[in-house]
Amino acid sequence: MSTSFAGITLKNPIMAAAGTFGYAVEFEDVVTLDKLGGFVVKGLSREPMPGNPPPRLFETSAGMLNAIGLQNIGARAFLEQKLPILQKIPNIIVIANVFGHTTEDYAQTIEILNEGEGIAAYELNVSCPNTKRGGLAFGQDPAVLGEVVRAAKQVARRPLIVKLSPNVTSIPEMARAAECAGADAISLVNTFVGMAIDPETRRPRISNITAGLSGPAIKPIALRMVYQAAKAVKIPVVGMGGIATGEDAAEFMIAGASAVEVGTATFWDPASPARIARELGEFLKQQNIQQVSELTGTLRCDVPSAG
Repeated sequence: MSTSFAGITLKNPIMAAAGTFGYAVEFEDVVTLDKLGGFVVKGLSREPMPGNPPPRLFETSAGMLNAIGLQNIGARAFLEQKLPILQKIPNIIVIANVFGHTTEDYAQTIEILNEGEGIAAYELNVSCPNTKRGGLAFGQDPAVLGEVVRAAKQVARRPLIVKLSPNVTSIPEMARAAECAGADAISLVNTFVGMAIDPETRRPRISNITAGLSGPAIKPIALRMVYQAAKAVKIPVVGMGGIATGEDAAEFMIAGASAVEVGTATFWDPASPARIARELGEFLKQQNIQQVSELTGTLRCDVPSAG
């Protein structure tokens, strides 16, 4: 079950996604953290952020809308309050998700996190609005994406994973832009922009009006985008989007992912990443596959003959 990508070795390819697993310390009583391949802490910014006012979560028929607003304690407080606790847990891989509203924000946040011991890599959230470009998300323009990735790579002392937004015209173009700017790996997909309305009050279900859609509803689209991105670049790909079972994880790896992240499933089953890892191991045995990495990029596109 062990695998590696971008110089990071995981005991299994199942990680908990950013924004859905807090700082991991909150789950110590319900999850055996060392059963996970790794986890990505919720997005960290240079300064603390309070997030959006409620309501900011809404369950849909096949997923979830969220507009938490990137609430977090800030990079410095993470180093002082959370990382020391995580350092006491043996054999865990900690990846820090990083965001900002200017290129300088990203670079300065990473410079702060460089001081911390025990962080394996950085995951760049490029779905944030760029305040210097009129609110356009960093991940929606290849030139802007390249600019922020280059700035982050220049200061990062650890591998850099770029988490791509699905709200673009061409995911292969954005994947190539990240690779050309120096990304060590890419992860995808982040949430899709959506909304929900209460027809009786005629008001939005989320105070922010729009929100990010995640969960089983997005899995087919996320799977397609992972496949397209993996074909477009030579760097490793981490897949996510609606993964809830071991077979879901296998699908993403067959599409081209070297590892996967589990997000929304943890809201109804906090132990789901460990369960999915176990189910993936059972799938490998059933398929007589010796090494999980043998799954990556093995999609068969030939059409089976009739009869």
